[in-house]
Amino acid sequence: MFREIVVNVAEEETRVAVLEDRVPVEIYIERAINQRLVGNIFKGRVENVLPGMQAAFVNIGLEKNAFLYVEDALPARPPEINGMSGSALGSANICDILKQGQETLVQIVKEPIGTKGPRVTIHITLPGRYLVLMPTVDYIGISRRIESDKERERLKELAARVKPEGMGLIVRTVAEGVEEEELRQDINLLTKLWRKILSRAAYGP
Repeated sequence: MFREIVVNVAEEETRVAVLEDRVPVEIYIERAINQRLVGNIFKGRVENVLPGMQAAFVNIGLEKNAFLYVEDALPARPPEINGMSGSALGSANICDILKQGQETLVQIVKEPIGTKGPRVTIHITLPGRYLVLMPTVDYIGISRRIESDKERERLKELAARVKPEGMGLIVRTVAEGVEEEELRQDINLLTKLWRKILSRAAYGP
């Protein structure tokens, strides 16, 4: 089975189609009026580092600068995907991690509210149909909704086979019962997308 993702971006809306053997199996349409920012990835520039708040303002080209907390700027340490332990985090200093003028890829994790800009993280996640690719952390996780220990172990073994070196994967609930080839096709699409993101960040559109 040949799978591909087709994206069409227009001023009024964005259309995404997932094709299997050239036949559309999933279609998503997002109109500009309802457009959400969470999940979007930007190449940002650090405008200000705030040691008192252990955070930084990052210019990502929006009306308001994004807010990057120290826990969202630290290198991830598995299995604590969403941050480090309290003792490790307590010893971290934002000034040792980020400098004014530094460029970095960030992903929006919280929408802007009122006068506050969006919250961002350096830990990019790219969701696919069966897997979520985490390019910045070496880790394998299985959805907690998959309850069978036997199935969890099977999926963990399959994920280890298809996982790109140095990157992480989370196996989604919908992957239950799925075979290796389908996971491999999913991860191939996600790694291709990640390479495109890196290329655009380095060289522009």
